[in-house]
Amino acid sequence: MTRTDYEFVTWWRVAGTREEVVAVLADASALPYWWPAVYLAVEPLHPGGAGGVGSRSLLHTKGWLPYTLRWELTLTSPVRPEGFTVGARGDLNGVGRWTLTQDGPETVIRYDWQVSAEKPLLRRLSWLLKPAFAANHRWAMARGQESLALELRRRRAVDDAARAAVPSPPGPTFSRRRVAHDGGPVT
Repeated sequence: MTRTDYEFVTWWRVAGTREEVVAVLADASALPYWWPAVYLAVEPLHPGGAGGVGSRSLLHTKGWLPYTLRWELTLTSPVRPEGFTVGARGDLNGVGRWTLTQDGPETVIRYDWQVSAEKPLLRRLSWLLKPAFAANHRWAMARGQESLALELRRRRAVDDAARAAVPSPPGPTFSRRRVAHDGGPVT
């Protein structure tokens, strides 16, 4: 492993079925809507084929630290209730694997993320700031678990009043503007 390589394993546990969870996780276009702390914008590039394999989206992401990343997300395996795999190319290059296991009324989610930092800032400073960059990833993933739980509650709401009662997900840090689900600015 080089100084710009990172390997992360993240565990989440949320109320809901694997089918509900995978429907949220696999929809790249909805990421800025339900996980706005990290996903600032998504531009769909290609719809992919059977099971979504080959679908590509251009992502603009960030964590707690005041820098952003631009990278392409490609679905590399079919979306199934037990999980799926994605590839990253751009400011981050690598592979991510979502694995979902049902545990009673909850889904246990494991995310394995093996990436290499290609953004010049990250490449130059990884030797010094690798612990800070790793902490930034942990912060982003903690916002993801929180946001996913809220999105599942929102999707299960029985009416508009119940849906409106679900709190909004946490937004990005150091934000100049938020991006709405449709890609436009939030007013």
